[in-house]
Amino acid sequence: MSMFFRAAYLFGFKPWDSGVPPPELVSVVEGPERLTPGHALDLGCGTGTNSIYLAQHGWQTTGIDFVPRAIRVARRKAEAAQASPRLLVGDVTRLTELAVGADYSLVLDLGCFHSIPDARREAYVGGVTAVARSGATFLLFCFVRGPKASRIGPRGVAPDEVTKRFAAGWTVGSEHHGRPMFGSEAIWYRLERR
Repeated sequence: MSMFFRAAYLFGFKPWDSGVPPPELVSVVEGPERLTPGHALDLGCGTGTNSIYLAQHGWQTTGIDFVPRAIRVARRKAEAAQASPRLLVGDVTRLTELAVGADYSLVLDLGCFHSIPDARREAYVGGVTAVARSGATFLLFCFVRGPKASRIGPRGVAPDEVTKRFAAGWTVGSEHHGRPMFGSEAIWYRLERR
């Protein structure tokens, strides 16, 4: 998948990059039950749309992506928007090695976790759990893996994988099933850090 994403950014093929924050994020930032701005972590931030949005709404935001080209674009977009999220090139399965800090009250993953190889997912969960404070909200968007894994695009998650993998430190507060995308079921999870 690493080569796929690097090539996608190189050639400008980014169907996941709408340039608009998703309604699920807007709801927790601006909605009736909005969260108090604090530290936010945007995992797999791509070209920075959500990191910039959060920074513009008072959040001290760190965005991480492993594709240097995506982070370069994100930095230019942030400068143009006069926003100042911290944008890092790095591996989201190695958060503690990246020295991203801790005490995050909001974590966002818009389609990163479901692309991580199964063997690295526990490291991702451990890192996210280590940097999130008690009571943190985690918005996680994933494709659900069908009976036959796709050879193109994200691997997806198994139907109960999010609940099982995050059981040690998180409670799944809600699952919102969206319309199928690219032939896969799409789910927004909202988790709360215990």
